[in-house]
This record gives sequence, C-alpha cells and structure tokens, in this order.
Amino acid sequence: MNCIIQGIQCIAPAHLNHLVALTEASGIEQSAEHAYRLLNARPHADIAAFCYEHQLDYGFVRPDQKLSDFGLVVMDMDSTLISIECIDEIADMFHIKPQVAAITEAAMRGEIDFCESLRRRVALLAGLEESALQRVYDERLQLNRGAVTMLDKLKQNGVKIMLVSGGFVFFTDRLKQRLDLDYARANTLEIVNGKLTGNLLGPILDAQGKADSLVCIRDELGLRPEQVIAMGDGANDLKMMAQAGVSIAYHAKPVVLAQASYALNFAGLDGLVNLFSN
Repeated sequence: MNCIIQGIQCIAPAHLNHLVALTEASGIEQSAEHAYRLLNARPHADIAAFCYEHQLDYGFVRPDQKLSDFGLVVMDMDSTLISIECIDEIADMFHIKPQVAAITEAAMRGEIDFCESLRRRVALLAGLEESALQRVYDERLQLNRGAVTMLDKLKQNGVKIMLVSGGFVFFTDRLKQRLDLDYARANTLEIVNGKLTGNLLGPILDAQGKADSLVCIRDELGLRPEQVIAMGDGANDLKMMAQAGVSIAYHAKPVVLAQASYALNFAGLDGLVNLFSN
C-alpha cells in the first residue's frame, strides 16, 4: 500500500522522515503542494497519534488506485462542501440561531432523529421573510477550502458529482448551477406570500433518503459500489457513506470518523483527490 500524508501547510521534513521510518516505506514522492506519497508503506500503531498531533491526515491506498477508477462522488452540503450550516444561518436572521444550532449539533452527533430535528428547527422559522434565504446565500455561504480544486480534478477525470443534503433545495440548486454539478437532492421549504410557513413540502430527505439517492444514481450510471466515493461529516451521512466503496469523513463528528474509509481532519476538500493518483 501507499500511505498518503497531507496537511494544511508545508510538512516538516523531520515529520516525513519519521513517518517513512514508521511505515518502512521504500520511497517518497510529493503528489501535491502539501501532500506526499510514501511508497510500499506498512501500517503502524503509532501513525494515527503522530499525524493527529502534527495536524496531518493519512490514508493507506492501493498503488494502482486512480481517481479515474471512480465514476461518482456524492457529498453532503452543509459543513462539507460549504463552511456553514444553512439552517443555523437562516435562524440567525430571525435571531434564534442558538436554539436552532443546538438542535443541529445534537442531530449531527446522532442524539436526535434527523426528521424530528429538522421539523423542530424549520417550525422555529415560521414567519421569516423568504429574502433571508438569499441573504444567507449571498452574504454567508462560502465553499470550504480546496473545493474548486477538488471539483475541477473530478471533472477532468470524468467523475460525476452529486450534492445530497438534508438541507434545502434553495441552496443546493444554486450551487448545482454555479459549480456545474451533475445532480442535487435536498428538502423544500414551504413558502407562502413570501414567508416561510415553518413546514416542509414532500417527504423529508433524511439519512435513508441520502442513501437511496446515491443508489439510484449509482445504478442509473451502471456503477459498482467500489466506483463510488461518498463524503460527509455528520450522523445523517452514515447510511449514504455505507453505500459507497470509499467513504471520507470530512472534519467530521466522532461517530462518522469511526466508520469512514478515510478521514480528512485538517486538509481541505482537495484532500479527496490527493488520496488517488490522477
């Protein structure tokens, strides 16, 4: 296996040398600005603690695994592709962010059923002007670091991109168009006379809905599970991630870290493409 080491800045030679020794690697190659490939590396019990201490991410990957081997990447939106939780920022426009954010955090940790948590949060938004959604998109929504590089590399390698969110179509549709994504799925807020009613339209897209969306597009494209990558950060992403051959926990909650194929705790979204040769 090759061991991919990456960080948020230049990696100290001493740290690389220590990891080469730990993994008994036969060589080392720089694969990106802040990423290195340790060749023919072996796992070691001390790697995880050392990397975490020095703010490095690592992953063991087959030497022959290429980005172009995959046909589909499915990713969460809030706190994964983008840096915010949209519903929390919408709530801030209504001066109730702490109440809504507390429910969001509990749901992401898996402490509250997602559907129940979403209904409770959306109900608190009843009466908010629809224009607040556009303000959140214009003023607060930002892509996470490395997003553009990641998306460009995926497109160059012919990989389809799907955005699946327990959040709202208002944001996923705009991101799909802006970033030229292939697919987007999310929930729809009910709006009457220019104001949020506190209700949702149609079935809630929850953890199972995310997984079903992945499987639907995977089958439509004729792909095997091992040709799919899923990325997320919260408990609501676990069922979706379980349907992919490769799952990536991005700056994620412990419950997600424990079940993912790879974890990106420090690197940006371009860490996904750095894992595989392209």
